[in-house]
Amino acid sequence: MEKVANSSHRRRLVLWVMMMTELSLFLCVFCAGIPPRYWDIVWDEDTYDKLETEHVEVITQTADLVELSFTKNWNSTIHGKTIPLNIQKRFIVRRGVPGLYMYGIFERKEDFPDANMYQIRIAFKLKEDKFRFMAVSDKIQRIMPRSEDRNEHRSQTLAFKEAVLLTNPSNPSLRGEVDDKYQYSAENKDNKLHGWISDDDAVGFWIITPSDEFRTGGPHKQDLTSHVGPTALSLSEEIESWPYNFTRSEDFPHSEQRGQVNGQLLVRDRYMVKELMQAKSAFVGLAAPGAAGSWQTEGKGYQFWTQTDNIGHFSIKNVRPGEYNLYAWAHGFIGNYKLSLNITIQPGNKIELGTLIYNPPRNGPTLWEIGVPDRTAAEFFIPEPYEQFMNSITKDDTDKFRQYGLWERYSDFYPEGDLVYTVGTSNYSRDWFFAHVPRKAGNNTYRPTTWQIKYNLQDVNENGTYTLQLALAAASFAEVQVEFNNPNARRPYFTTKRIGYDNVVARHGIHGLYRLYSINVPGYRFRKGENTIYLTQTRSLNSFDAVMYDYIRLEGPNSLVN
Repeated sequence: MEKVANSSHRRRLVLWVMMMTELSLFLCVFCAGIPPRYWDIVWDEDTYDKLETEHVEVITQTADLVELSFTKNWNSTIHGKTIPLNIQKRFIVRRGVPGLYMYGIFERKEDFPDANMYQIRIAFKLKEDKFRFMAVSDKIQRIMPRSEDRNEHRSQTLAFKEAVLLTNPSNPSLRGEVDDKYQYSAENKDNKLHGWISDDDAVGFWIITPSDEFRTGGPHKQDLTSHVGPTALSLSEEIESWPYNFTRSEDFPHSEQRGQVNGQLLVRDRYMVKELMQAKSAFVGLAAPGAAGSWQTEGKGYQFWTQTDNIGHFSIKNVRPGEYNLYAWAHGFIGNYKLSLNITIQPGNKIELGTLIYNPPRNGPTLWEIGVPDRTAAEFFIPEPYEQFMNSITKDDTDKFRQYGLWERYSDFYPEGDLVYTVGTSNYSRDWFFAHVPRKAGNNTYRPTTWQIKYNLQDVNENGTYTLQLALAAASFAEVQVEFNNPNARRPYFTTKRIGYDNVVARHGIHGLYRLYSINVPGYRFRKGENTIYLTQTRSLNSFDAVMYDYIRLEGPNSLVN
């Protein structure tokens, strides 16, 4: 969410789209009363502003390029009726390029009133008789249903309105499949190209994303791509030629006006190995100054991300001038890294940071662990979907978590008691359900569930301090209560309290916002021999109140190192 506040001064946000198609031939004129293409912003109290403009200006006109700007300036007489921003919607066509470039400049001046912006969007509605085949990735692509196939005469609405079971589709081959726009979502880092193909005209409508700098929430945030309509949603451009040098806006810096940050990230964890370790394939990024991990929820400013090579080297290129913090996280290690100094990017400069060392949270040696610290629940048990609720394009193991109704399978596997995991015997890829959800109790009601982790301690230091590292991959209106060897305690030893708005289960994700809890536990709460940790997900208003675990580790006190 973008907060437009009085404390900020003149501020501009630049958004881009590149459409590779002959637009006039393939956009529908009006689809069920919806214009063929539109911009909108969702702001205060879920109000939609379609960003209608009042004036047009020719910015550039040459033999090779034309740039137009459609504008509207905000004033106090329309307070509360439209978003308090000055709007520029710009369009560029270039000779020899079969596409249309679009970008928006949204300016807030110091005396404008407060506003919350939840979503900025550009949508395109294509002609259904021309575009039937959708491609989101190499694996997620197929002939799609028509919008009419989602009405009550041709489909059955499932647990939420976005998901329908196709019962009598116009294309008989799709009968019995589920259609749900969230099944076609992609992470920001993977959303480089998606669109539609027309068999009749041998053309495509493609949205190309060369840079994620305008997107909030970091490289792992899941967002919509294309879905039934056919609809294409994105803010994107060509990849190879980024950043563009043909725009005529002072708000868009060209390549020579941007900066670069280089360095190497190493990891020190003395309980794993004594030597420094290379942070292979770690994500390193620049985002607005804040606390470690704040980039996940930061809605202001631009973000620039890259991945390290096999020895931890990274180079963040084409960074807009401004003030940033450097953040990172590394596969195989818990927690968030933040460099302790601010980074100021000036036009054309190159900053060499040298070697940076990340010390992940660690209080003692590992006694046992469940999962892999990768910020997802992908390594855990993902059940086969119900046969009657299949979507054929998400059958691949890497996308199986996107199938509809997987959350209901928990009650099939555990109709009475709950999950019990025994360290040393159980296998997390087989015995740890991917989402800690409520169990069905009948009559469309649900009940909380308590998972148990059983383990053996050969020795206990009653005067020492143990640490339970509890890393969550997602949470949605959930609460996890933790108890050690006493499931009937009047109060839990630890609680996360109510956390999360990810809605990751219903939206077919495998992660949301990352959270880490380092829970210190006095040694006298453990026993020599058999022990049990109880994890209770207490919220059960509906089947989507859930958490996903990333990784769990029990650390012993320092006295157990030897």
